[in-house]
Amino acid sequence: QVQLVESGGGLVQPGGSLRLSCAASGSIFGINAMGWYRQAPGKQRESVAIITSGSTNYADSVKGRFTISRDNAKNTAYLTMNSLKPEDTAYYLCYANVVSPGNLYGADYWGTGTLVTVSS
Repeated sequence: QVQLVESGGGLVQPGGSLRLSCAASGSIFGINAMGWYRQAPGKQRESVAIITSGSTNYADSVKGRFTISRDNAKNTAYLTMNSLKPEDTAYYLCYANVVSPGNLYGADYWGTGTLVTVSS
């Protein structure tokens, strides 16, 4: 079994910064991709940033402000969020596609989410 645990959410003023972390643990052979999605009240879940071994992809709304990175040795992904705006307020959920003994082609896993609130 694989678990994803997020941390780093909280309340921040507009223009401020936060860094989210997502640590994967369990029976892990490898991780194909890790990333972050977010869901605001009354809105659909949207992809924020994804990182693979060779690329990163960002939603247009966060390009230039958010940076995703990964520490492969720790099976951990980070999302550094700068110049935060009120519209960034949402639950941020970690995602990972993990290769494990039971899923040799990879399976999707989700964290429970961490709340980011951008407000003055």
